[in-house]
Amino acid sequence: MCGFVGFADTSLPIDKTKTIQDMMNTIVHRGPDSGGVFSDEIVTFGFRRLMIIDLVEEGNQPMYNEDESCVLIFNGEIYNYQELRDDLIKKGHEFVSKTDSEVILHGYEEYGVDILQKLRGMFAFAIWDSKKETMFLARDFFGIKPLYYTQNTLDHSFIFGSEIKSILKHPGYKREINKDALKPYLTFQYSVMDETFFKGIYKLKPGHYMLYKKGEIEIKPFWDANFSVKENSLNYYVEQIKKTLEESVKYHKISDVKVGSFLSGGVDSSYITSLLNPNKTFSVGFQDHEGIFNETNLAKDLSEILHIENHKKIINADECFKMLPTIQYHMDEPQSNPSSVPLYFLAELASKHVTVVLSGEGADEIFGGYAWYQGTPAMRKYEKLPFTIRRSVSKLSQKLPRNRITAFLEKGGQKVEERFIGQAKVFEEIDALKVLKEDYKNSPSILDITKEVYDKVNDKDDLTKMQYVDLKLWLPGDILLKADKMSSAHSIELRVPFLDKMVMDLATKIPADQRVNEFNTKLALRTAAKESLPEEWANRPKVGFPVPIRYWLREEKYYNIVKEMFQSDMAKEFFYTDELMRYLDDHYEEKHNYARYIWTVYVFLVWYKKFFT
Repeated sequence: MCGFVGFADTSLPIDKTKTIQDMMNTIVHRGPDSGGVFSDEIVTFGFRRLMIIDLVEEGNQPMYNEDESCVLIFNGEIYNYQELRDDLIKKGHEFVSKTDSEVILHGYEEYGVDILQKLRGMFAFAIWDSKKETMFLARDFFGIKPLYYTQNTLDHSFIFGSEIKSILKHPGYKREINKDALKPYLTFQYSVMDETFFKGIYKLKPGHYMLYKKGEIEIKPFWDANFSVKENSLNYYVEQIKKTLEESVKYHKISDVKVGSFLSGGVDSSYITSLLNPNKTFSVGFQDHEGIFNETNLAKDLSEILHIENHKKIINADECFKMLPTIQYHMDEPQSNPSSVPLYFLAELASKHVTVVLSGEGADEIFGGYAWYQGTPAMRKYEKLPFTIRRSVSKLSQKLPRNRITAFLEKGGQKVEERFIGQAKVFEEIDALKVLKEDYKNSPSILDITKEVYDKVNDKDDLTKMQYVDLKLWLPGDILLKADKMSSAHSIELRVPFLDKMVMDLATKIPADQRVNEFNTKLALRTAAKESLPEEWANRPKVGFPVPIRYWLREEKYYNIVKEMFQSDMAKEFFYTDELMRYLDDHYEEKHNYARYIWTVYVFLVWYKKFFT
């Protein structure tokens, strides 16, 4: 894990040296070991390094090719770099380090943008080719590593970096909130559009690259998940999963520093831990909340079975509320997934012992692990009725008062494109519109946002459609974003062996009924895991990383903290605060569970206060 910043074609009268240093200083946490700068008449690059591989000065960045016509800044890990390096040496390239970074640089010399097809790993990088006067930027297949950019309206200069906060330090960017981002956020719980909460600052999409030349930007895709089922037995796919995951973990543990793993009570992190067999595992849970809010005992039990040393931390509400502004600062944009909070403390715990951790993110999206994919027993029975009948009942239900029965009937007569927007759904869109002031209601509808994704898999089955939506929206926008930002906040690197392009290629071939059936999710993966794990762990239902916010918000202390924020002048800029207080009071008085509505608005206000006031 590292971080980079840069800008090009600036005509503003700025001190380039001071500007790049100011930008680099905001991301020291991403790379505390060393820093470097490159600058010529057109571009200026800055880099912060966390040493993982080749712990010597030759591995520092910016990095140059033999004649220094190309310069690279790179964040991530290329796991097949040793094979690529050997091949490039045979082709005549000269290496000065043993890093994976230099493989990208010489690979670009040899193959141009087609080097992206040869990489196996997680990455975001920029290469300045001075001969072509072109900058080449790219982001990995799944969006594990972030890359933000903006084109300044004052002088058309191009600014980019690993984190938004670094771009804010450039004099050419005028800080302004993107009003269109708030309404979708209230429903999705994360920033779902390409344009971020900062007006004019964009995310480069996963699996895309950019060519920048003389103020012109060209963006193209280089990879996509292609679900193309190949019929085979469950036993066949179980064996293939075991083989492919073992290889992926072998690649992901390559490091010249200590490696550990995050461990909960679920199958994903447990399977990775069993294959990695690290010296240490790390777990967190919540004080006064046993069961799903505290799986540290399960993690400890598995660690003892595998003869691994387990470290755990029990956190409380005071700690979480106290650190929330810091968490949102590191997140760059408001992100109200409650699991971001324990993940921050988990990364802090791990950073005291290791520099690299492996984790189980991505298994649910690619192998079919979420309850949404399976549906409820009642819904599966109801869906045996002809769709035309269910459709008519659904339309009638929309005209009746909302309750559990009418909601069920409405959902049962909808196409998957109408009822599923991804794993997170906080505010119903109609409720978001009621609570928002007029200036913040004009963004695209929720279904317009998801339609662009669904259109790419319109010929697939419903399960595949849902997985694809999660791969494109939920995974990079929520799961991987918080994984990167919370680990980098504590200067450690988080790696995700499930999100390997060879594992993904295998997962896209598995028939739907071997991914999910009426009895289980991740069927093929769980079956494969049974040979490495006790059956209790392989079959444990998914609980995610739940946080007891609904209980906290019914305590007077935390109710009053949120109340003060909801009644502030700042909140009145965005929201009809009487409506906010209705949600808060009804929840506090246990009339309804509005915890997620409350938390999502509160997190946005904490973020806004941190960045704009």
